[in-house]
Parts: sequence; C-alpha cells; structure tokens
Amino acid sequence: MLEIVDTKIEDMIYEIRGKQVMLDSDLAKLYGYANGTKSINLAVKRHMNRFPERYMFQLTKQRYENLQFQFETASWNNYGGIRTLPFVFTEQGVAMLATILRTPIAEQVSIAIMDAFVMMRKYIASNDYSMRISNIETKLIDHDNKFNQIFDKLDIKVNHHIFFEGQICDAYSLLVDILKEDKNKIIIIDNYLDRTILDIISFLELKVSIITSDYNRLDMNKYKEQYSNIEIFHSKRFHNRFIILDDEILYHSGASFKDLGKKCFAIIKIENQNILYQLLDEIKKSI
Repeated sequence: MLEIVDTKIEDMIYEIRGKQVMLDSDLAKLYGYANGTKSINLAVKRHMNRFPERYMFQLTKQRYENLQFQFETASWNNYGGIRTLPFVFTEQGVAMLATILRTPIAEQVSIAIMDAFVMMRKYIASNDYSMRISNIETKLIDHDNKFNQIFDKLDIKVNHHIFFEGQICDAYSLLVDILKEDKNKIIIIDNYLDRTILDIISFLELKVSIITSDYNRLDMNKYKEQYSNIEIFHSKRFHNRFIILDDEILYHSGASFKDLGKKCFAIIKIENQNILYQLLDEIKKSI
C-alpha cells in the first residue's frame, strides 16, 4: 500500500454525510502537487461538468470545525478560514479526478486510492460500525424508525428515504440512483420544472416524458438544441411529484425536485400496483 509521510491512504478516508470521502489537500499530496490544492482546483474547474455534487462538495464551516475537532489531524489544519474551506471527493469523484490529472505517479496513485476505498468498505462490512455513528446520525436513524412505525401501522408496503434540511447532496444522489434503475421509459411529474432535473436527465440515453404545469421555456429550448431525449406535457391535474419507471415502478417525492434537501421531506417507493395503475390512467387522461 502506497504511503505518504508514513500515513496510509486508508487513514485519509473519512466518513462524511454517510459517504467515504477524501480531502483535496490529501489528494494533492498523493498526486505530488507541490503547490497544494491549486492544481487540483484548476483541473476541476476546467471539467466542472464531470463533478456533480455527489462526486465532490465543499464542507460548510460548521461541519469542517466539527470534523477538525473529531479527527485532530494535520490534514484538517491546512485551512485558515472560510474562504479556504476544503473540498472533499467521494470514491466516484476520486476516480473522475484521476482521469483529468497528469503527474508522473498519477496511474500508480489512482490504483492505490481505489484499493484503499475497497479496503475500507471491507473493514466496515466486517466490523461493528455502529459505534462510530455520530450523535446527529443516530438522531436521523431514530427519525427513520419513527416513520417506519407509522407506515407499519398504516399497513402500507413502501420503501422510503427520509432527508432532513441540508441533505441536498444525499437527496440528489438518491434521485440519480432512482433514474438509473430504468431500462426503457421514464415519466416524471413535477409542476415546477427547472434546470436541476434537466441536468440530471441529460446523462440518460432514453426518452423521458415530463408532465408539468410550469417551466422555463428558455432553459427548455436550450436543452432541446443539444439533447433530444425529452418530451414535455402541460397539465394542471397533478399536485404531488412522481417518478414512474417502465410503467412498473412508482416513486413519490414530498418535495419538488428543484427543492430536494432544502427542507425535511421523503422519497417513497410505492409498491401497491393498484395505485400505480390508477396514476397511469390519470396520466393518459391528462396528455
């Protein structure tokens, strides 16, 4: 395993927002940049379209201070103030970063980093990881358990994900994962369409039907100039937000897709097929 200043790469991997991430300063050391994070920041800026928030995000001052206190390592002491808060990269972000960096040891370092992420996953899977859960994460689990009890009492068969204020990255990450489940067809119902959903579906190689009552026509026209995978239907028959995959899988979102993570909400998978069929009938009437 490659080591930098007697520090193993797996010791540079932290748990933030429920994801394994690495600091930009640690990555700069590993890739041999003497000017710190400057070269990495410039490389990322030139390829920002490759780094959505689920791949890379900047720590807030509060989260940074909490983590700095928790870990007390040199890595967390390289940032002097608010304007230099660190960026962190998920495993997918590190893999993408490796494709745009050019140093003599880039290939060797990239392989070593990927091996370290794999090692950490194995470690987590083979050990009692619950003792490392923070007080905040514990509270989130308690909230989830309460919602589970409510759904059990209502006898509704669902899979659900609860997000609290500020969990923007996690919410959008789940939305992307849901859309990737699809094989042939996607229907999205959201009355307030904006560039957020357009940015996500631009990566999909299939037709997406969107039912909405309001959208920015300038953004839509620009999107259609480059992409041809979208079909818009105007309707005011719907209030809630839904995603339907292959006419077989139904998700409900408590928040508009442009506002995911801004306030507490849930994304719920509804497995009652009668509800799905009724919704599909309503869609046929509206378009």
